[in-house]
Amino acid sequence: MDLTISGGMGGREAIQWLREYDPGVKAVVSSGYSNDPVMARFEDYGFLDVIIKPTRVPSSARKLHRLLAGR
Repeated sequence: MDLTISGGMGGREAIQWLREYDPGVKAVVSSGYSNDPVMARFEDYGFLDVIIKPTRVPSSARKLHRLLAGR
């Protein structure tokens, strides 16, 4: 999930909403604002991992594959 959505619900709000309906939801937060508290303490906000922008597709794909596989 993108941390910041111009004019919309960002990742911080979206993960709270999703966790109400499915506490086991798997979510990764992504942003170019690496100094944001959510990026520094992503687990405290309900995310499993973080992807900092700009990102490279191969490294992001490996991270997402590992998370979805439960490792």
